[in-house]
Amino acid sequence: MMIGVGLTLPAHNLNVFNARRASFKCQKSPLNPTSRTHVSSASSTELTRETLSNLEKLLQKSNQPDPERVVKTSTSNGSIETKGKGLLEGLNLSRIWPEMKAAEEMSPRHLNRLQRLLSKTMEYSPRNNLGSRWREYHGCNDWSGLLDPLDENLRREVVRYGEFVQAAYHGFHSNPAMSTDEAPLPRHVALPDRSYKVTKSLYTTSSVGLPKWVDDVAPDLGWMTQRSSWIGYVAVCDDKREIHRMGRRDIVIALRGTATCMEWAENFRAQLDQIPESDDPTQRVERGFLSLHKTRGAHVPSLAELVVEEVQRLIEMYKGEPLSITITGHSLGAALSLLVADEISSCAPHVPPVAVFSFGGPRVVPGIFIGEKVQQQQQQDNPWTYSHVGTELRVDTKMSPYLKSNVDIACCHDLEAYLHLVDGYLSSKCPFRSNAKRSLAKLLHDQGSNVKQLYTHKALSLNLERDRFSFPMPSCLPSPSQ
Repeated sequence: MMIGVGLTLPAHNLNVFNARRASFKCQKSPLNPTSRTHVSSASSTELTRETLSNLEKLLQKSNQPDPERVVKTSTSNGSIETKGKGLLEGLNLSRIWPEMKAAEEMSPRHLNRLQRLLSKTMEYSPRNNLGSRWREYHGCNDWSGLLDPLDENLRREVVRYGEFVQAAYHGFHSNPAMSTDEAPLPRHVALPDRSYKVTKSLYTTSSVGLPKWVDDVAPDLGWMTQRSSWIGYVAVCDDKREIHRMGRRDIVIALRGTATCMEWAENFRAQLDQIPESDDPTQRVERGFLSLHKTRGAHVPSLAELVVEEVQRLIEMYKGEPLSITITGHSLGAALSLLVADEISSCAPHVPPVAVFSFGGPRVVPGIFIGEKVQQQQQQDNPWTYSHVGTELRVDTKMSPYLKSNVDIACCHDLEAYLHLVDGYLSSKCPFRSNAKRSLAKLLHDQGSNVKQLYTHKALSLNLERDRFSFPMPSCLPSPSQ
């Protein structure tokens, strides 16, 4: 799995950053510096099992010291030294095995922690004052020095923008159908951040349609076959305290991923098309994405027209204030985010800084991969030569101690799984932090079959039934894979 953190525009000057998966090496224990060279695999396995069994018995005992065994003695310099602190403290496992503390904190034995992670209350990473550094967190330097280790403020911002996309999914699935006879009415969107307000609904329209006989064969498909669909929204920060914290007024454009049959059909139109407004014939994008971006519907303008009109209005409304435009999307929405960013980067004389935070985005622009290098594609219609753009932060489902090692494709592309992994990510040397803040309830609800049974069983033992995971906004949103 990977999360692409899009680059601040202009889009013609893009760099690529790859945070590789961390590799782990076994370390010798300081209690046994010598190595055994003639131990059979069977005996080694038995010895390991015996050791783990003994350690399990120790961990099940209370680690409170026995008052009768605590002895205070005077040292040569007159200080008081306390001995007999208890068996586990005496072993000092955190020094011998640094990962012991983190592994134990993430263990189901710690029921209080697990119950908190499965509770309704969402706990976030610190929302510190970004102040004068907001441009850096917005990507003016391609997030240089902030990804490995992952800066806590950037982590919080990435997760926060991902939740705006979850709100777009929720807004669509709450009412997916659109009238074919009249313009759509304004739509209510429950945002995860109450300091923002929605100012515009966004729609996308496919340039292709299903044959008429499809309606005769399957008349109950309904909204799945509609050409125009609600895909997201524009929101603006309207809270003075949050504006002060962020150092500017932020405009967010959030786009969901593929949901209808027509959108899937556009996804597979993989030929390369030149961007209409571009004079450079080498600037080409995938035909289906461009179609969804530029096509007008019967009662709605194109996505490009809607975004440009609203951004121009907001820039004029808040003239004189420090502004930023942040576009965020998942899957199809991630691809469209790049096209939207390119569209609005020149829609006004003085456009604020534009950044894209995308999750699980497909490749949009042409390029050929040869080894570690990307060369520009010169052939006009090769449909499979695309490349990512921007700065990339890679995460892996194997990083999480809660997910199975063989998760299915639905989990690999699930937005909540991305946010779970980003919230836990610390660095390439420590891919999942022990003090991760994000609740596990939604992950367990959406991807229960991909969560380790140890945790699903423990959740049941804590009486956290499935119906308790259906809580209101903003704590939980429908899974994009559903």
